[in-house]
Amino acid sequence: MSKRQTRDYDESDLRVEPQEHHAAGPTAVAVSMRRSLERMGPTRTAQTWAKLNQAEGFDCMSCAWPDPDPGHRHAAEFCENGAKAVAEEATKDRATPEFFAKHSLADLDSHSEMWLGQQGRITHPMVKRPGGTHYEPIEWDEAFALIGEQLKGLSSPDEATFYTSGRASNEAAFVYQLFVRAYGTNNLPDCSNMCHESTSMALAESIGIGKASVTLDDVHNAKLIVIAGQNPGTNHPRMLSALEIAKRNGAKILTINPLREAGLTRFKNPQVPRGVVGKGTILSDLHLAIKVNGDLALFQALGSLLVEWDALDHAFIDTHTTGFQTWRDHVAAVDWDVVTETTGLTREEITAAAQMVRDSDATVYCWAMGLTQHRNGVATIKEIVNLALAQGNIGKPAAGLLPVRGHSNVQGDRTMGIWERPPAAFLDSLQDEFGFNPPRENGLDTVDSIRAMRDDKVKVFIGLGGNFVQATPDTDVTAKALQRTALTVQISTKINRSHLLCGETALILPTKGRTEKDIQASGPQWISVEDSTCSVHSSRGPLDPASPFLMSEVEILTHIAEATLGDRYGIDWRGMRDNYSNIREHIARVVPGCESYEVNVHKPGGYLMPHPPRDTRSFHTKSGLGEFVASPIEMLQVPPKHVVLQTLRSHDQFNTTIYGLSDRYRGIEGGRRVVLMHREDITALGFNPGDTVDLVTYWPEDDIQRCAPSFRVVEYDTPRGSAAAYYPETNPLVPLDSTATGSNTPTYKAVIVTLVPEGEGNKPQAQQGGQDETGADDGHKVSPEIKHLS
Repeated sequence: MSKRQTRDYDESDLRVEPQEHHAAGPTAVAVSMRRSLERMGPTRTAQTWAKLNQAEGFDCMSCAWPDPDPGHRHAAEFCENGAKAVAEEATKDRATPEFFAKHSLADLDSHSEMWLGQQGRITHPMVKRPGGTHYEPIEWDEAFALIGEQLKGLSSPDEATFYTSGRASNEAAFVYQLFVRAYGTNNLPDCSNMCHESTSMALAESIGIGKASVTLDDVHNAKLIVIAGQNPGTNHPRMLSALEIAKRNGAKILTINPLREAGLTRFKNPQVPRGVVGKGTILSDLHLAIKVNGDLALFQALGSLLVEWDALDHAFIDTHTTGFQTWRDHVAAVDWDVVTETTGLTREEITAAAQMVRDSDATVYCWAMGLTQHRNGVATIKEIVNLALAQGNIGKPAAGLLPVRGHSNVQGDRTMGIWERPPAAFLDSLQDEFGFNPPRENGLDTVDSIRAMRDDKVKVFIGLGGNFVQATPDTDVTAKALQRTALTVQISTKINRSHLLCGETALILPTKGRTEKDIQASGPQWISVEDSTCSVHSSRGPLDPASPFLMSEVEILTHIAEATLGDRYGIDWRGMRDNYSNIREHIARVVPGCESYEVNVHKPGGYLMPHPPRDTRSFHTKSGLGEFVASPIEMLQVPPKHVVLQTLRSHDQFNTTIYGLSDRYRGIEGGRRVVLMHREDITALGFNPGDTVDLVTYWPEDDIQRCAPSFRVVEYDTPRGSAAAYYPETNPLVPLDSTATGSNTPTYKAVIVTLVPEGEGNKPQAQQGGQDETGADDGHKVSPEIKHLS
């Protein structure tokens, strides 16, 4: 095991304890309070908790679950993981220039991601000079001049790429994309490329808009809620309150996931007495423990039964859709042997689920990364749309499509123009507003940006938030790609791995966070964000900034723009910096659905953006109708002595930010390097629970064997052939070129791996492949293949 994995905590302390069979409850309150007091102290805890997710407060920087109407919010309108996120940002700890002088990049890189985050807020802009071993302070003006010189010195604007994390505000995102396009490129990759890009592509092609077609009230009043490939208890905990309301209103809930997560089973709402002292609310009426990558086959089987039973809304189909006949014939011919093999479910289980869908006249379909991060992710989302179209569950109350976003403003950033493939109409509006012709060629997404840096085609990387190295696939390839660049710029609040695996010159530009006041020349400023249901609202922090040397995202970006572009095109960068209302005036004239933006977004609770399918059953697709799409079933061909691994979060992390070592819902305490497997798979591979193994995969397209070392084998309730482990530790196993068809999203949820004894993962391929019952090596190479079955 590497030094990085062992220096800050001992994985031998890892304990497997009984799982919790409910989400939240009194424990969540206790953990929230303890973490907040430890990191922020009592005063800052009180200041932030009182304003978190309130109408005149600040928006949580964690997930993008929508807020209730202002009159229906609790005094504590947040979850355990939201409290942890606030505590991480509002911590009293500081990473000062003295800290960076004490620790070299090599020393910092030897520490865990959790330890890096615990060092606190970065207080000054820092630079790593060419050949340097340490970061050192740099004045803001010099930092901006350095960036401007590098960007102006490139032979083409396409030699730079500009990444965005989902934390950036709408105002910052709009300014960022304006700068990048005025500079001359559409290289605007973002974190959505790695998560819901499959959703965006599927929905845009099927219904004409890549966003949810429901409101929070629709969830509350649905007759049936289908939750597929999602773990709300950890990734979107406030969703549990909405599910509880729906259950109280009579809804049934169908859950589909390889793991029977606590958040899919029972919810103890700590806001009400019965959640503290009672048994809580049972959520799932039927749980389908589906095999990894079996969802497309399942949804086609559900469609087949709906067609067989004629449980269809023919009036809606005839008036608002196209392609129905082709889809109907396709699903009617589904091979049930293929379906049961691919899903791991019985026909009786699938029929029971289909009966729930049949009997509901108002169904909401929810999903997240468990569906999107597969090779067939786009096709799977289109299959969900097929089901919704077949029963007329779009554009009516209490029904629709709900892709649940996992980062607080990832949807808003895309609305504001952060996309490498911008619509021509958006570029036309930008040209009308600012008087320059933006580049019309598509830019680089996240995966293509990594390839371009690897191949020396991109020489400058600028990241607006996030931890690029740890969030992306193929960690070793990504790290080496960044290290080949001339300049990396990270706009950040805290230290992360991407600051350490960096370009020849590297800048860390420390920014204010959501929790902090933002005072500019015209006075106090506020920002805006968009949640998963297209609701846009304002946000303003209550705390003084962590350091007087911090700048806001908008400040940093407008200064970079001035240093790079000067007065090109006459864009008033200073005016936007001094008063964010000037940005919102531009937004109102450029971004569809943002007319009267300043007024609407400043209302208590904000406003709901237009959504044609939801509002008027209008579909801005190529046909002008909702489009049924028939897709072949894809079945992963898994060689003997291999399993399909999905990467996932612990309950004690948010994306790449590791809060601690407690995944109490799954019974994992004191460590992170675990692989969860069915007991029969463990035995078949020649191991026992508690053994330490290396995870190995082989990707034939680049002939590279990848290894993630030293994982504890844990027996778990998961389908045969399906395994799970935490990211980012397992991201090195995800090949850069293994992506979803149509979206280029990395296949984090379907990595074919084998297990070998610890220490043998980096041996030649001929020695790989697990052990037989005697412990002998079978010499089998990993060979991930996909078989298409229509």
